[in-house]
Amino acid sequence: MNNVYDLAHQLARAIKDSDEYKSFVEKKEALEKNEKNKKMVEDFQEQVLQLQIDYMGGKDIDEAEIEKIGKLEEVLTLNPVINSYFQAELRFSQMMQDINGIIGEAIDIE
Repeated sequence: MNNVYDLAHQLARAIKDSDEYKSFVEKKEALEKNEKNKKMVEDFQEQVLQLQIDYMGGKDIDEAEIEKIGKLEEVLTLNPVINSYFQAELRFSQMMQDINGIIGEAIDIE
């Protein structure tokens, strides 16, 4: 029987062979071909991350800041390259969350 590391490598290969991963990589490469698009997405992601850090740190989150980020996301998704990237990133992220959930349930660690 394969050991757990062999199985982990098999899972990694299966993830890399998945449509979700391939699409994410393809859309990321397309995004990175345009420096302006890449910079806008990076700036947006930094703002979202900072908001999450503030929230997790117990800071009061300004409703106006959440609204500003929401409006920025709406504007960014009007760009077809950025929208495609966001959609592919979401599908890949969801797959990874599902995999983590399956493993977590199987080993039943709280």
